[in-house]
Order: sequence, then structure tokens, then C-alpha cells
Amino acid sequence: MPKPEIIGSLRSSYTRVIRMVCEEKGIEYVLTETALRAPELKAIHPLGKMPVLRHGDFAVCESKAIASYLDRSFPGPQLIPSDPKLAALTEQWVSLVNTATDPTLIRTYLFAYIAPGTADGKPNRTAIDAVAPAMHQQIRILDKAVAATGHLVGDQFTLADVNLLPILYYVRQLPEGAAALAAATHLSDYYETHAARPSFAKTVPPPGPPRRASNG
Repeated sequence: MPKPEIIGSLRSSYTRVIRMVCEEKGIEYVLTETALRAPELKAIHPLGKMPVLRHGDFAVCESKAIASYLDRSFPGPQLIPSDPKLAALTEQWVSLVNTATDPTLIRTYLFAYIAPGTADGKPNRTAIDAVAPAMHQQIRILDKAVAATGHLVGDQFTLADVNLLPILYYVRQLPEGAAALAAATHLSDYYETHAARPSFAKTVPPPGPPRRASNG
């Protein structure tokens, strides 16, 4: 059987999610580096977003769908639990992070630094100050969620955690984000613990701005 081919970018946090899934499950894969809305992406994703996956004659887009396919198709630790309640909670946190946390912490806060749209190219302080309350709210929610077990779902490492960690990686590189995460002691401990996982260490992106260009 051919290796799964992940088409995306080393700097894309959603591409990193899929790479981490492969690393957690011991799946050998090929990463094809490409630019956003490249023909290779448009051939599979109608909006040209990344990542997409080819596996033999099968192709699929959107990171949640890709992760589900890989989790069900290959042996190794289950990242979406078989227990229906734990599976539902995993889906819940993936959805919450993709629809609320990512738009706040990545698309608004982080992009105010890396794509500020200001005349002088400096960080967009207006946008940063405006998003600060929502950023702190999201971090408080996540801090509370991981307080009991150090995981988002039960006491096991799931796709919900895989999906969140690349966001925290980027946010903690900026001053307000780093300070907010440091103050959220449960979430800070959670990050440090899971950042030591081989799947995280092996997928650290090269320097440069992230690309988080899928709807999850």
C-alpha cells in the first residue's frame, strides 16, 4: 500500500496536526510542500486550503476528516476513542478549538503580528488590544478544561489535544500570548508536558509565519 501523502506546508498548524497524527500512530507518510491555493490543493480542496491527503486513489480534504480517516485506517493508538461518550467529547473540543479558539488566537491575535495590514508593517496594536479580552477568555476556558487530568478528554491523549497544541506553540511566541499562558498554570503545564511528546518534537516548524488555512 502506498504511503499517505500530506500536501501542505511545514509551517501550517493544521498540516502539523495531520503530521502529528501520523507520528502518534507510527504511520510512514510523505509531505509535499506547497503554497496556499496551489493546483495540488485545488485538485482536492474546492477552496484550495491546506492540508489535503492522497492515499492511493483516495483523496480527502479538511484536517478533521483526514485525521479521522488515518485514525480508522491504520493501527496504533486510537486518537478518537472508541467509547461513544469520549469520542463525542473529542469531537466537541476539536470543533470548539476550530471555530472559536483558532479564529481568536491565530487568525486575529497572531495575524495582527504577522499580517498586520498596517502602513508601516508594525504589529496592529488596535487589533491586538481589541482581541485581548477574547484571547484571555479562550485561555481561561482551556486552562479549566485541562485542570483535572492534563488532557482535554478524560485521561488520555486524543485528537483534541493534537488539534490544540500547534495553536499554543505559535501563541506562546508572542508577548501577550506568552504572558497569558504563563498565568494559566494548568494550561502551561499541559503544554510543557505534551510538547515533550516525540510527535510534537518531530514536527516543529521552521522559522516563519504559520499557515492555518483549513476549516478544521
